[in-house]
Amino acid sequence: MTDAEQREAARQFVNRWMGKGKEDEDGRSYWIDLLTNVLGMDNVTERLNFEKKVVIDGNTKRIDVYIPETRVIIEQKSLGKALDQKIRNSGDVDLTPFEQADRYNGKLTFDERARWIVTSNFAEIWIYDMNQKQPEPTKIALDELQSKYPLLDFLVKKEVKTISHEMEVSIKAGGIVGLLYDAFLKQYRIPDIKEKDETFEQKEKREHKLKSLNALCVRIVFCLYAEDAGIFGKRNMFHDYLETYEVKDCRRALIELFKILDTPVSERDEYLEEELAQFPYVNGGLFADETIEIPPFTEEIKELLLTKASEDFDWSDISPTIFGAVFESTLNPETRRSGGMHYTSIENIHKVISPLFLEDLQKEFDSIRAIQVKRTRDKKLEEFQNKLASLTFFDPACGSGNFLTETYLSLRRLENEVIKEKVGGQMTLVEVNNPIRVSIQQFYGIEINDFAVTVAKTALWIAESQMLEETKNIVYGFNDDFLPLKTYVNITEGNALRIDWNDVIPAEKLSFIMGNPPFVGARWMASEQKEDVEKIFEGWKSIGNLDYVSCWYKKAADYMGNYNIRAALVSTNSITQGESVSILWKPLFESGVHIDFAYRTFIWDSEASIKAHVHCVIVGFSRAVNNKQKIIYSGENAIPANNINGYLLDAENIFIEKRMKPLCNVPEIALGGQAIDGGFLILTEEEKEEFLEKEPQASPFFRHYMMGKDFIDRKPRYCIWLVGADPGLLKKCPMILERVNKVREFRLSSTRANTKKAAENPTLFASILEHKNQYIAIPKVSSQNRRYIPMDYLDGEIIPGDKLFTMPNASFYEFGVLMSNVHMAWMRAVCGRLKSDYSYSNTIVYNNFPWPVVTEKNREQIEKSAQEILKARTLYPNSNLAALYDPLTMPAELRRAHTANDKAVMAAYGFSTKMTEADCVGELMKLYQKMQ
Repeated sequence: MTDAEQREAARQFVNRWMGKGKEDEDGRSYWIDLLTNVLGMDNVTERLNFEKKVVIDGNTKRIDVYIPETRVIIEQKSLGKALDQKIRNSGDVDLTPFEQADRYNGKLTFDERARWIVTSNFAEIWIYDMNQKQPEPTKIALDELQSKYPLLDFLVKKEVKTISHEMEVSIKAGGIVGLLYDAFLKQYRIPDIKEKDETFEQKEKREHKLKSLNALCVRIVFCLYAEDAGIFGKRNMFHDYLETYEVKDCRRALIELFKILDTPVSERDEYLEEELAQFPYVNGGLFADETIEIPPFTEEIKELLLTKASEDFDWSDISPTIFGAVFESTLNPETRRSGGMHYTSIENIHKVISPLFLEDLQKEFDSIRAIQVKRTRDKKLEEFQNKLASLTFFDPACGSGNFLTETYLSLRRLENEVIKEKVGGQMTLVEVNNPIRVSIQQFYGIEINDFAVTVAKTALWIAESQMLEETKNIVYGFNDDFLPLKTYVNITEGNALRIDWNDVIPAEKLSFIMGNPPFVGARWMASEQKEDVEKIFEGWKSIGNLDYVSCWYKKAADYMGNYNIRAALVSTNSITQGESVSILWKPLFESGVHIDFAYRTFIWDSEASIKAHVHCVIVGFSRAVNNKQKIIYSGENAIPANNINGYLLDAENIFIEKRMKPLCNVPEIALGGQAIDGGFLILTEEEKEEFLEKEPQASPFFRHYMMGKDFIDRKPRYCIWLVGADPGLLKKCPMILERVNKVREFRLSSTRANTKKAAENPTLFASILEHKNQYIAIPKVSSQNRRYIPMDYLDGEIIPGDKLFTMPNASFYEFGVLMSNVHMAWMRAVCGRLKSDYSYSNTIVYNNFPWPVVTEKNREQIEKSAQEILKARTLYPNSNLAALYDPLTMPAELRRAHTANDKAVMAAYGFSTKMTEADCVGELMKLYQKMQ
């Protein structure tokens, strides 16, 4: 689900459950609904343990809901029961719902012990993080679910480490900004003109107003943060200043304040009113642009700003990493239209920066701290702090600055640990003026969106302010003022693919590249993006199918040269699948690039809904020599590797390229026919029946027809099949001829030469595939949730469409091998994807598949197990392949048949049944290389 879809699912959930809820009757339905429809958990009933038994004082009690995978206990109460109220339970003990759940928790085995406890009364959900010594609940009211559903990620994701107070505050802050944005937007009076009818002057005016609105919101948020964090000098300064003005004068007051904030104290009017003179000089350019338009205030805006945004909210606790993203998506019209607020998971950012550099720095610091000789330790600490200050970081698609901000915070936290060690309780202001050496000037970025650039700079300044306060708490007497800003944020506005990165930071001065460049599939790129790809990959072959994100890999590799730069980028998993692997990675590896670490496919929580819940990989790579252990991260496992290839496998750099004939002596497969008919030759069952009622003589011209979805869902469709049709009979079917004529017109209207040519034979499919006998059908696209791509035998009477591959004259042996876990592992490793679904192919998947060399006994076993699969399916004649192969509803008999078939095929290869899927693919690649 995208964030927009998840928010809509949350809204619908709220509507379904508002005012409902009996503990015994509705509890199970409530949690199945929430986990399935809002949080996207599949196989819910298999993965939850309802009424889990625990024994307390010899009596059996039951936990309402237990989630084993994420170790969550849920204690459900009826609507209207207060979650902090003690209730007499069956053991005559008064306990709150949390205390009751915690009592159950104490009776679980150690490895079952709850990581989280949740209590609920249908109207509220309270979350307790059991990693805290005295857990305080994070509370979500039912009507807040639309904005707070990310706080429930821990229910379905093991990797969620904590429900961050910063995250909750930052998301709430984003909501306040959204309210301010909407209120000011009305005041800008932007005309509602469709873009196609807009004049150049109107477009310029609209864009200036939107730019002004965004800048105004950024400035206001900085002021709100500054007054709460104390960096204006005292708390509530901004609030108290505006409060003194009438609504009609607030606009002028704000214009004057912004001008003062951008004026050095020495250059101000010496007779300036005290209410303005008390504000410090900010610097940094945040308030410099005087062309920014500020609209008149309303009572609503003043009340919103002074009460909800200032009095009722403390901005000093926001996470600049999360808030930067929330802020951008709140104010950016593009992301607002496509689903509202989003945030980037800090845990996911650390999947990039921790293996790239942070883990090594932490280990180095720990080893220094362990040195017993003080003089040696102090010297090493000094050197290490200087090292931290010498590192440089570059995000060439930095957006709202999430990666840069989180990296800065992580580096400064580490530096503060160093300072603690150096201070040892002894350092005072007399001994050191400024103990801080890490600076935001070590951080560089490129971002194409001017507004995102402003947000990124502001987020970094907020991060700098917060870390300064942490250092002040360590060093007694250190009291450096944050304002005026003394550092400049090195973020360049522009297209990263058209800028020489050396102009941003020379390669010889850079340490690390990181980020989350945009994912745009080859078929979804704008013309400018296609130009970028062609320019970046000039001279390369077959680049037409590469994702836009590939450009950053190529540009980073070129930029690295022979310098000791290491990079890690988040990318759509398409760059490690299908033909993209050989197109992208083969030339990169040949140029000296190697993969240092990688995260295999996982779901990335991103700040923009267009990228939300994309199936991603992270690839750490470099050209310089790297003797560090290579690691592949898969799920929660970190697997040491000798080499990481383009498929993110611990195997040699093997590339599966397009092959027109099978690698082994097996039947060829081909795609079904392509109609290119405008829909005039294809009919549903209802349409066919209606047609034949009017023209029964056309009956001989109808054949069963299947595309991939029809095949899996077993929904009957028909095609008008006129291959070898008797012209005399055809002339007696005016409705058929009418459709044929429409096919002709449709093809002639095409801009493609081949389609126009097909208009010469409008009675026929543009490409024809017809089988006289039974054949195996393989859907071209299949859900990634299925363990096996459903394949089946079809009667030769059925015409296959171009979303079905077909294998004529196939034996049970071929069927058994194709339906095995071995073939599925190969398919998952090398196939392309359509969104996240498998996209099977003959040229990449099938033709390159290394079949086993089998004995007669092997063949017989596989033929037998294949027939058992088909036999198990016949037990459920009313079920289609979608139901039979849904992991939630797959029958036990079919599972057993597949397990037996898997064992038979693995035995034919000589594979152990204990092999992991990655091991299996690694062995298959070795076989593939031998068979070449």
